[in-house]
Amino acid sequence: MFETLTDRFSQAIRQLTGRGRISQANISDAMRDVRRALLEADVNYQVAKDFCDSVVEKAIGAKVLESLHPGQVVVKIVNDELTALMGPVDTRIYYVSPGPTIIMLAGLQGSGKTTTAGKLAKFVMAQGKKPLLVAADLQRPAAVDQLDILAQQIDVPAYCDRDSKDAVAVCRAAVNRASATDRDVVILDTAGRLHIDADLMAELRNVVQTVNPQQIYLVCDAMTGQDAVNSAKEFNDQLELDGVILSKMDGDARGGAALSVKAVTGKPIKFIGVGEKLDRLEEFHPDRMAGRILGMGDVVSLVEKAQEQFDADEAQEMQEKLLSDRFTMDDLLKQMQAIGKMGPLKDILKMLPGMGGQLKDMPNFDERELSRTQAIIQSMTPEERADPDTISASHRRRIGRGSGTDPADVAELVKTFGRMGHMVKAFAGGGMLGGKGMFGKMKMAKQLSTMDLFSGQTQFKRKQRSKRKKTARKRHRR
Repeated sequence: MFETLTDRFSQAIRQLTGRGRISQANISDAMRDVRRALLEADVNYQVAKDFCDSVVEKAIGAKVLESLHPGQVVVKIVNDELTALMGPVDTRIYYVSPGPTIIMLAGLQGSGKTTTAGKLAKFVMAQGKKPLLVAADLQRPAAVDQLDILAQQIDVPAYCDRDSKDAVAVCRAAVNRASATDRDVVILDTAGRLHIDADLMAELRNVVQTVNPQQIYLVCDAMTGQDAVNSAKEFNDQLELDGVILSKMDGDARGGAALSVKAVTGKPIKFIGVGEKLDRLEEFHPDRMAGRILGMGDVVSLVEKAQEQFDADEAQEMQEKLLSDRFTMDDLLKQMQAIGKMGPLKDILKMLPGMGGQLKDMPNFDERELSRTQAIIQSMTPEERADPDTISASHRRRIGRGSGTDPADVAELVKTFGRMGHMVKAFAGGGMLGGKGMFGKMKMAKQLSTMDLFSGQTQFKRKQRSKRKKTARKRHRR
């Protein structure tokens, strides 16, 4: 998401950064390009116009024209304005006591409500809550079965009445069931339509009047751009929403909905769906999203993802292994498996400052390299994992057959693993792994080691492909 918008922002700001002194005309020209980029990203016209006018006004007011580093000042102003445009947002879910807390999800058909209901249930479970999913979408075929399957995947009970056609009665009975079974959060997956109509709104209003939900969230498909914003405005006029959840933000969404919905509806984006898996629901933070749009990364979210997967005690143990030369292939395998749980590697790299713009220049970027590397390690014996230097040519052939790779791939992994150890030692010896807390040190060591390994393997693959192409051309000439 936001790749095109990020490129256009970078180009416009680069025009200012390359100048020692700039004029008001330069700023206006740059903002004209930014406004065009926002409109291409399907941002509401008035929102785009007001945003650019505000940036120009703040830039002139901040005496950017007299600054020695005008580009940096403009970046700061644009970042602040983007954050203000999408926020402020309070992502907390306010639970009532005594419960249950009732959360109602609304939205058009196909927006991803049912999957989002499962994701939200998993999210509140991580906060120590006991949710109950309610299949109140009695219009769409198989909607009840879909929610029931999702509930089983995350081990959460689901209230399903396949014989009923009355959504209000189902919701009322589900709330009573939650109270009787000590479930403190009820998530209602209500019906949608292909478009907003009177029957849909009447049913949703009846549900609200009957069970009085504490939170009403609208689920919008981010890939529909301004249509998502328009539907959000209509739903809000009818139901008085508490927030919006943007689904499918991992697709080719151009960013228009994320940048427009708060300004047009006055309702904040509470969560964003960034993948199909049920753990791919993130709290929405305007400041972090602004950083991603401007190509400055999102280190805070990256650290939070790492903390979810890496235990502090394990990190300290790994730190000691690295510095005492006891780090083995088994330890590396654990690293890779933990990083895999953080999400697609490309998404993780985008969170690093400056990496977002570079990834588009890597056409051969292949996220399957980590999977292949794991397969190679898993095909080794325990002795070989503990001491890769013992791996001979015959061992490499056997490991290659077991992992479905070439013996040359195995040799390159062993070689890169050795280089990685020397590099980590060098960084540790120079104090670059210093700082308070073992987790901070280990986090840096993990980043260094795994990224170096991935880079080495990817470069090796490219060289191999290049050699094969040259050989094929020589044969063709003969």
